[in-house]
Amino acid sequence: MQLKAIDQWLFFFINQTLSNPVTDILMPFVTNDMNLRIFYGSCLFMMLWKGDSKLRLAVIFSLITVAICDQAVSTFLKPLLGRPRPCHELEVNLLVGCGGGLSMPSSHAANLFGQAFFFRKVAPFTAKYLIPLAIVVALSRVFVGVHYPADILVGSALGTLVGMGVSFGFLFYLPLMQKLFKSKQRIKNDG
Repeated sequence: MQLKAIDQWLFFFINQTLSNPVTDILMPFVTNDMNLRIFYGSCLFMMLWKGDSKLRLAVIFSLITVAICDQAVSTFLKPLLGRPRPCHELEVNLLVGCGGGLSMPSSHAANLFGQAFFFRKVAPFTAKYLIPLAIVVALSRVFVGVHYPADILVGSALGTLVGMGVSFGFLFYLPLMQKLFKSKQRIKNDG
């Protein structure tokens, strides 16, 4: 069986066979961009407000992670691969707007896995929340009819690599950044 045929079969299995009244309500909510922005914005705000210097600096690097994932997907990979969304090609159980963009890879999957694996290294206690959230949001893209399973797998892999790469850079430079942060605080307090 060809990979494209397997991907299409999995799409229909998730999008139509597994579809039910609960997923038809839950998955559009989970995949909604505004809901995700509010959730992550609230989490980042709490880190800035209540976190130590490490978590405050991590906020900046988490935004860098999203920027890298988003640009890699939107600017480079989607135009390069040019794969149409399933809702443009097939009869699907479409639960949200189809959108005019391309399908491969999923930006949602890349961004959420990037965040999950960045914070997995930087703040390990978050992994038990962020990794399952990333999985559910990625799967929601198939449930709502706008991505094939391969799209979310590629997006998830890309996000994981970017998140881990940025986290290694962050942890490598963290002592230097904390030293600079403390010296600026000392100058501010002395001045």
